[in-house]
Amino acid sequence: MPLSERQLAAFADKHAGQIPFDTSPRHLAGPGDARHVTHGLAAAGWSAVSDPLSAEIVLRSPDLRHRLQFDPQSRTSAWWRLRAEPTDTEAGWYAEFGELVPAEVLAGFTDSLIVSPPQQPDPWQPVTSAGWHRGSDGTVRSPDSMCHIELRPLSEFRDRPSWHVETREPGHGEFHGPRIWHAYFDEHTPAHLIGSFLTVLADRSPLQRGMYDRTGHYSAVQEPSPLRPQQVVDAHATRLKSLRARARSARRQQTKPATTPANVGPAQPAARR
Repeated sequence: MPLSERQLAAFADKHAGQIPFDTSPRHLAGPGDARHVTHGLAAAGWSAVSDPLSAEIVLRSPDLRHRLQFDPQSRTSAWWRLRAEPTDTEAGWYAEFGELVPAEVLAGFTDSLIVSPPQQPDPWQPVTSAGWHRGSDGTVRSPDSMCHIELRPLSEFRDRPSWHVETREPGHGEFHGPRIWHAYFDEHTPAHLIGSFLTVLADRSPLQRGMYDRTGHYSAVQEPSPLRPQQVVDAHATRLKSLRARARSARRQQTKPATTPANVGPAQPAARR
């Protein structure tokens, strides 16, 4: 079912009543509002198939291929799970995300399920262009060295590499600190989706958080935002409107005939023998 006025009003009530703070870097901004993800998919036609009275939310795409599960009571470190069923021409795939992954960064990934962005020849380009450091061990690290991106090599169990993103507290020497959040993309996850996730993650612009919102780490920098609360609400509504229009356009393209039939005049009656 589409987003209701009540659901949109609930989002507006929360954010119109709190002063936004610019929070950076993004990997330490904290989870934010999960509705950046769920509202975006609902605007694109995804439907809820979970129990309305459950804390768990399960959304399914219109073509029934993709399934997103958000479980804030999960006993594992993965609160978000996204699965794609295999088709005749594409392999199935799986991705998961931890509790404190910023919702806006995850939304960069899920938005790309609606309309594919331009292909990037090098998935590393967004983070290296943002000043992240590529190490000799094959990982890329954020400027504060707390977020690590690794493309793990092939193995006897996998014929393609898989992507791993982890944000950790500072460690000592070669020892990493406790993990803050993680993202995992299996070997069949489309590269353009991973590229979208990394692009939004490495974006230098801050994310907006309320004064008492949870951040990923105490070292996150928060400053009063020049945005008014209503501007945050309006930006959400504008994004949903854009996603809805893009999803409709994509569906029209999928159903459009491959070729346009030539103009044919009225059928002539068969000649009598």
